[in-house]
Amino acid sequence: MQITPTHKKAIDHYYNELTAYHEKKVTHETAVRSAFQNLLAAFAQSANWVLIPEQTLSNGKRPDGTLRDTFNLPRGYWEAKDTKDDLNTEIRKKINAGYPISNTIFEDTRRAILYQNNKQVLEVDLTQPKELINVLDQLFHYAAPDIASFEKAIQDFKESIPDLAQGLLKRIKEEHARNKSFVASFATFLELCRTSLDPNMSSDTVDEMLVQHLLTERLFRTIFNNQDFTNRNVIAAEIEKVIQALTSRAFNRSEFLKSLDRFYIAIENAAKNLDDWAEKQHFLNTVYERFFQGFSTKQADTHGIVYTPQEIVDFMCASVEEVLQREFHTSISTPGVQILDPCTGTGNFIVNLIQRISGGTLAHKYANDLFCNEIMLLPYYIASLNIEHAYYERMREYKTFEGICFADTLNLESQQMELFSERNTDRIQREKLAPIMVVIGNPPYNAGQKNENDNNKNRLYPIIDNRIRSTYRQDSKARLTNKLNDPYVKFFRWAVDRLQGRDGIVCYVSNNSFIDQIAFDGMRKHLLQDFTQIYHLDLHGNVRKNPKLSGTTHNVFGIQLGVGITIAVRASQNLSRKLYYYRVPEYWRKTEKLAFLDNKKNISGVEWKILEPDEKHTWLTEGLRSEFEDFLSMGAKEAKAGTDLQARAIFKRLV
Repeated sequence: MQITPTHKKAIDHYYNELTAYHEKKVTHETAVRSAFQNLLAAFAQSANWVLIPEQTLSNGKRPDGTLRDTFNLPRGYWEAKDTKDDLNTEIRKKINAGYPISNTIFEDTRRAILYQNNKQVLEVDLTQPKELINVLDQLFHYAAPDIASFEKAIQDFKESIPDLAQGLLKRIKEEHARNKSFVASFATFLELCRTSLDPNMSSDTVDEMLVQHLLTERLFRTIFNNQDFTNRNVIAAEIEKVIQALTSRAFNRSEFLKSLDRFYIAIENAAKNLDDWAEKQHFLNTVYERFFQGFSTKQADTHGIVYTPQEIVDFMCASVEEVLQREFHTSISTPGVQILDPCTGTGNFIVNLIQRISGGTLAHKYANDLFCNEIMLLPYYIASLNIEHAYYERMREYKTFEGICFADTLNLESQQMELFSERNTDRIQREKLAPIMVVIGNPPYNAGQKNENDNNKNRLYPIIDNRIRSTYRQDSKARLTNKLNDPYVKFFRWAVDRLQGRDGIVCYVSNNSFIDQIAFDGMRKHLLQDFTQIYHLDLHGNVRKNPKLSGTTHNVFGIQLGVGITIAVRASQNLSRKLYYYRVPEYWRKTEKLAFLDNKKNISGVEWKILEPDEKHTWLTEGLRSEFEDFLSMGAKEAKAGTDLQARAIFKRLV
C-alpha cells in the first residue's frame, strides 16, 4: 500500500494512543479498541469506504466494525479483543457463533490475524509498523469472489451499456418499420408522453425510455423481491403494453436479455449481501447512477442525477416537524397537514416522513396527505418501490401509494388532458386540489441545457416563467438576469404560488447562488415579502468561488456549485419578519458537514445569526461600505439604453 501523509499521521496517532493507554495501565477492550477503530476509519476514508461500529448483521451478530463501500456493500469486518485474552481462543468462539470471516481482521493491540474467504491468511505483529501496514494493505485490497465479480460486472455494464442500448434501439427501429401493432401502440404512448411530460418530446426519447425499462425492470423485481412490480406500478403497466406490442412479432425479450445475464447475476448476487431495505435502496441508487453515466451521459447531466445524503433528508424533515410544532402547533402526523415533494427522485423525503409519522395516523396520512412527483422513469420506479415498502415495514401490509405521480411538476397547471393513464390522471387531479401546507425536496440544480429532446428540465414553462418575469426579474436591478432561468429558481417560485396564500413551509436543499449574487436581488426581495421567517443553512462548497476547494471532497453533492438548505416559513400570526443565517466553515469536508447536520438534528440546534438586509435587498452585508453608493456609476441600464439622459453614469449612449 502506498502510504500517504494522511496514512502516516493515522499510524502515528494509533501508536501514540496505545502508548498513552499503556502508561495509564489501561488494557480492557472497550478502551483500547478505540485506537484501532480510529486507524481503520482513517484508512477507510482514503479508500472511499466507511467504518460502521457495531452494526447488526442479518444473522444478529454485531462485529466491532463493518467496512462498507460506496455501493453500501460489506467489504470487511473487524473484531477487537482484550489484551489479556487468548486471541486464537476468542477467534474460535466468534467463528463458532457465526461471525463472518470473509474478510475479517481480529486484533488485540499486539497481534492481528486476518481471515479471508473463510480461512486464515495472515498473522502479524502489530508492534511493527511494516507488519501493521501489510495487514491493512491486504484487508483493504481484498474483494470476496462475489464482490470481485460485481465490481467487474458494474464496470463492464457501464462500458457496455452504450453498445447494448444501441443494439436494442436498432431492434426497436426495425420494429417501427415492420410491426404494425407496435407502431400503433407506440404512437398512443408517444402522445401520452407529450401530453403528460413534454409537448416537444421526440420519438427517440421515448425509444430510450423503452430501453431503460427493458434493461432495468428485472433488477427492480429481483433486488426488491417484487415479482408483481410491472403489474402493480401504474406507469410500468402502461409501458409493458408497448413492450408487449414490441415483442409481438419476432423480437424476443427473454432471448435478448440473456446476453445480460452475467451483469444481472453479478449485481443480484452482490445485493444478497445487503441486510435491509435501506441498504438495498442505497445500492440500487448507486447502480442507477452508474447506469445513467454509461447509458445517457447527456441525460444524467441534464437532470442532475445526484441523490440527497440521508443526513440532509433527516435534518430537513426534522426541521419541518420542529416548525410545524413551534409555529402552527401541529405535526406531520396530524391528519390534514398535506405535504408535497415536487421532484422526488427515488422518494427519500417521503420515506423519511413515513418513518416519522405516528402509527395511529399513518394509514390516513399515506392515503390522503402525502404527495410527490417525478418526471424521469427509473427514479419514478424506485420511488414507488421505496415508498410502498416503507409503508409495508411500518404497517405490515402492502398498499399501493396513490400519492405518487409521473408528471412534470412545473407544467401541471397548464395541463388539462389525460396525463399518461387514467389512474395517473386521477392522482394528479387529487394532488392539484390538495391544500398543500409543506413543500419539501431537492429541486434540480443544473442550468444551461438547451436540448428539448432530452426531456429537458430547462424548457420553457409559460406560467412559471411569466411569474418569475413579473416578480423576481421585474424587481431586479441587475442588467443580466439569465441565472433566474435556473430550475431551482422556478421551483422556488412554483412552491410559493402552490401555497396559494396559506400559511405553510417551503423546505429545499438547492444551489444557493440566490443568497448573494446580484441577479437574485429581486428574488431575495420577494422571498422576504412572501415569508415571515427564512432560515438558510449555507453548506458552501462553491468551487467556482474558491478553487482551493474540491467538489468531490468539500461539496455535499460532489458538484461545483454552493449548496444550502432553506426553510421558509409563512406564519401569518407572527408579525415580525426574520432572516436567519448560518454558514459552516469554508474548508469543512463533506463528511464534516453531514456529521454537523446529524449532530444538530434540526434548526433548533443551530446557532443562527439574524441578518439585516439593506435597501438593495442584499442579505450578506458584512464588509460592505455604505459610501460606495455615493460613487459615480461606470454604467447604468437606463444610460446604456438612452432612456434616461439624466442617468448618473460615466458611460452613456450617444443620441
